[in-house]
Amino acid sequence: MQTNASYTSLVAVGDSFTEGMSDRLPDGTYRGWADLLAARMAARTPGFRYANLAVRGKLIGQIAAEQVPVAAAMKPDVITLVGGLNDTLRPKCDMARVRGLLEESVERLAPACEQLVLMRSPGRQGPVLERFRPRMEELFACVDDLASRHGALVVDLYGAPSLGDPRLWDVDRLHLSAEGHRRVAEAVWQTLGYEAEDPQWRTPMPATAPPGWGARRVADARFARQYLLPWIGRRLTGRSSGDGLPPKRAELLPYEG
Repeated sequence: MQTNASYTSLVAVGDSFTEGMSDRLPDGTYRGWADLLAARMAARTPGFRYANLAVRGKLIGQIAAEQVPVAAAMKPDVITLVGGLNDTLRPKCDMARVRGLLEESVERLAPACEQLVLMRSPGRQGPVLERFRPRMEELFACVDDLASRHGALVVDLYGAPSLGDPRLWDVDRLHLSAEGHRRVAEAVWQTLGYEAEDPQWRTPMPATAPPGWGARRVADARFARQYLLPWIGRRLTGRSSGDGLPPKRAELLPYEG
């Protein structure tokens, strides 16, 4: 790992995880780990440039077609690529196709930057993770293999005990909270070779008494009404939460927080 890192530009590629959901700011926009990381890097490097091409709901095929060529053309010092997890959560998922598209993306991005960063995405503890764990772990095995072959760094969020804690996830149970995103930013920061600001980001939160039966049922009902049923509706109609949305930060420009 590089130490005393000094990078001058960052391009983030991916889906809602990289867009920053659900780290919501007062104006209703999302911040997220990539913005937090860019702010830290910019504080160390005058003129630091940042682009975030991520759009919520995107599948790896869309990321490969819409974002990867743009990121490669920008030729930044660092590119982060996180994709494929949305595919694994679909009832029908062709994992061979997912692996192939991820490999094509890495082969395109690795030569276009000084350092490519891949991730083993975090997984929230619960029945959803258990149902899709085999696909997720197949995806992460592909990430590890591609990293070893193309000189990419891997940020292992899946193996971090802290990020499985439901308290670090939003009420939609799909996206990290602000504290979860802060920990991801710290993880990427350290992986890039910067001095740790929070050496304990992997450490689980202190234990608290679990909510009672009644509180859990109310939370389950709210989750089903506000998030699960709309998600199922989009799957049945072939729609995505990101349809029609532009990239979060489409141009590689000087970062201004």
